[in-house]
Amino acid sequence: MSTTRLPGDATAGETVARMIRVDHAGEYGAKRIYQGQLAVLGRGPKGDVLRHMKQQEQVHLDTFADLVARRRVRPTALLPLWHVAGFALGAATAALGERAAMACTVAIEEAIDEHYAGQTAALGEDEAGLRGTIEKFRAEELEHRDIGLAHGAEQAPGYRLLYTIIKSGCRVAIAVSERL
Repeated sequence: MSTTRLPGDATAGETVARMIRVDHAGEYGAKRIYQGQLAVLGRGPKGDVLRHMKQQEQVHLDTFADLVARRRVRPTALLPLWHVAGFALGAATAALGERAAMACTVAIEEAIDEHYAGQTAALGEDEAGLRGTIEKFRAEELEHRDIGLAHGAEQAPGYRLLYTIIKSGCRVAIAVSERL
């Protein structure tokens, strides 16, 4: 991390705590999105694909939950909101159809890719382990994006609008979860 700080800037420790907090929240939300999608599409042909992605998100969540505990990071106060909002987003997009569910995945995973890229760039050698974890998870999130694209996300009715709304919402969720 940069050693140049201005008055009011977060310390290195505060910055890492924010990263862990928001990543924990994001992985929790991702798990809930897939749970919502599985509630609607779980018995259909996309069920196995969704279960695979949900299992990877669960590993990510478990990893960040462990980091929250070990590093004594306060989880976001918004977890109850993400509990409901994540499931609702997943169920709603799945109700619009398999392609809309995949469009949701593409939008979220592209926002997470940008987010994780910024985090890995900001972490110094003293946080090589955390950087490696984030890089691994980022690769898996990009795999999810590619799965979504391969399963027709861009053919979803209103794809561009759906994608833009979901990606923008994800960016807002990231910004508020870092601090609250």
